[in-house]
Amino acid sequence: MDHLEQDADGAVAGSVVTLAERRLAVEHWLLSAADDRARARHEWRTDGYALLRCGGILGAVQISAAIVHAAAGCDEPLAVNSYLARALLGPAFVDRETLRYYALVGSSTGRRTEWNRSGTGAGFMGTGHYLGVPAVHVTSPTARLAWCVGMDSPGDLAPADAVCQLVHTGRYRLAGGERSLGG
Repeated sequence: MDHLEQDADGAVAGSVVTLAERRLAVEHWLLSAADDRARARHEWRTDGYALLRCGGILGAVQISAAIVHAAAGCDEPLAVNSYLARALLGPAFVDRETLRYYALVGSSTGRRTEWNRSGTGAGFMGTGHYLGVPAVHVTSPTARLAWCVGMDSPGDLAPADAVCQLVHTGRYRLAGGERSLGG
């Protein structure tokens, strides 16, 4: 039997990873932030989202919809999702009930001072915070909580600089600066 070549990550050369396999890997990674994995799985199946703990494997930057929509130049869900995919370079989801977007970031992102000022329309959620995170397959533009940009692989988080740039762009446009590309 031939020896199969593997890359540095242990993947077999020439192998294909399906969307279902990637989603399962991301789900397992996200579950490591759950206090109770079985309960979180059940919540994803029944409610479409589960409560996960911030501050360990991930943090989140909560951003008001007004800032995101100003940065994107529109509020149409599919266009905003497309903008976020290009701007954030990492995963994000929306809570349509509270009108907030959440960019998943590394836990060390909270050290940045721009997240520590009140009244900015964006805030860091780290240790001591819990976050309702949609099931990895929930992307419907009508779901209360839904992924705008899914995770490509476990641990694939948005770079803090990209999130910061989006927030600054949105704030600038809200303040009457440069008109958005869509407007």
